[in-house]
Amino acid sequence: MLTIALPKGRIAQETLAIFSQLFGEGFEFESRKLILEAHGFRFLNVRNQDVPTYVEHGAADLGVVGLDVITEKELEILDLLDLGLGRCKVAIGIRNEDELDWSRPDIKVATKMVNIAKKYFASKAVGVEVIKLYGSIELAPLVGLADAIVDIVETGNTMRENGLKVAEEIMDSSAHLIANKNSFYAKKEEILDLYAKIKSIVDERA
Repeated sequence: MLTIALPKGRIAQETLAIFSQLFGEGFEFESRKLILEAHGFRFLNVRNQDVPTYVEHGAADLGVVGLDVITEKELEILDLLDLGLGRCKVAIGIRNEDELDWSRPDIKVATKMVNIAKKYFASKAVGVEVIKLYGSIELAPLVGLADAIVDIVETGNTMRENGLKVAEEIMDSSAHLIANKNSFYAKKEEILDLYAKIKSIVDERA
């Protein structure tokens, strides 16, 4: 049996829709249930940020998670396939009246994506102080906690509604199918068979 960790919310539903298409039968988590078993698969319903951890430590053979999370966590997993779900961007946001001044020596950036932020500013040879937040990132520039934020942007509406604008895009992200390295070798046939079936559906939808 393959165990697959899915992030709670829309991505889990869209991933289960792919499995429903594969097997011609609905796959859905019951209310508040965290485990779903069907057709020889066990699905785990976990927080988005935790998916790669379940996969890296072997509690799940496979997982579905955003490329931004994979990049941020720098874990030892195999990235198998871009599913094309949940497309978004990681971007730098600043107040509408501000401009991003790359010549400043002491830019303060608020984000939950500390590694991505540090690497990007380092690539620009700009010194940065990164302040880690876990939510309501948009608030930071408005109250003087930070000069800028690094956050996920889908439509940009949340930034606009809070008087912010996208100053620069850092990376594109979408949901990827990932695998535990040991599982990939121990269950290679099963995983590659599933990979091929999922890829055919993803390619059809592209």
